[in-house]
Amino acid sequence: MTSSADPGASPGEGDRRRQRPPPDAREPIDPAGITEEDLLDTRICDLALSIEGSWIEPRIQALRAELKQSALHFRPHFWLSSDWFTPDGIPGVAIPFYLAHPRLMQLEEKQMLEVEGGTEDWCMRLLRHEVGHAIDNAYHLRRRRRWRQHFGKCSQAYPEFYQPRPFSRRFVIHLDYWYAQSHPSEDFAETFAVWLGQPSTWRKRYQNWPALKKLEYVDQLMKDIAAKEPPNRSRARLEPIHRIRTTLREHYEEKRARYGVGYPDFYDRDLRRLFSSTPAAGKAERAAAFLRRIRPEIRRLVARWTGQYQYMIDQVLKDMIDRSRELNLFVHHPDEQTKLEAAILLAVQTMNYLHGGHHRIAL
Repeated sequence: MTSSADPGASPGEGDRRRQRPPPDAREPIDPAGITEEDLLDTRICDLALSIEGSWIEPRIQALRAELKQSALHFRPHFWLSSDWFTPDGIPGVAIPFYLAHPRLMQLEEKQMLEVEGGTEDWCMRLLRHEVGHAIDNAYHLRRRRRWRQHFGKCSQAYPEFYQPRPFSRRFVIHLDYWYAQSHPSEDFAETFAVWLGQPSTWRKRYQNWPALKKLEYVDQLMKDIAAKEPPNRSRARLEPIHRIRTTLREHYEEKRARYGVGYPDFYDRDLRRLFSSTPAAGKAERAAAFLRRIRPEIRRLVARWTGQYQYMIDQVLKDMIDRSRELNLFVHHPDEQTKLEAAILLAVQTMNYLHGGHHRIAL
């Protein structure tokens, strides 16, 4: 596209004006070169980030190798954004910005207590899932009658929360939180991810499960489209980082508010069974201090047991600590025994809340 200079401009002035950065542009900021407080006050769009040369790049290369091995012609595009997502209608995948820099991965863990996609296995699972959405968009798969027969209608609204059925065999299990149960689109993406990531084992793994029919359908569907050019080859990107003017501090305040919902209540009776209202002979540690000391360890342990977000579990644990302080409870058994019982109590209460249908998982 060409443009003309102002009529009254001197020779070359129009060119210089076009080369000037927009008023809001700033020099890119290296996350490693500033303090944490300054980093939190930095806008995401001002961070010097790129997929190229980052930790995430080899994972994307591995994903592309899996697609090639599966004889799929489809190749999605990737960009950095605020979170993991695939926009409706776009055959590409947004990847959270923090995976592009080790300092930001550290900040993510400090703010949210874990880094979603921060290990190679976890990252590959998320990539396979999102590519399932992208290939659906690329080939308009949801429009097919048999697709709808297996997965349902994508036209139904996404729920803000969903209540999973943990023991259902109608859905594959790939990501945590029984994510396939949240929406027909997620059911397909999860089924595709299992098909892509477990090519030699999915038949055996899901033998006698109703979900096997979905996997067999996806297997045939991928063979049908394998060598075909996708009708939708858009390279559009939604919310790329250079357009996100939110500061990291604002970003994490919103993120914590979203995932810190639905905390289960801990009954005083259960706490009194675990601890004592009177100190044992000698110097006894207060229950609140003990729980603070073991907090990271049992939080990670219960997250593995229950599949819940560490941030959510930490809020429950905080309630437990606060209530133990209010009840003035003390430790009266050996550390290892009490630690195990505290973790079991936390896990049991969480799962009881979940299976009772009261817990709602945020999408």
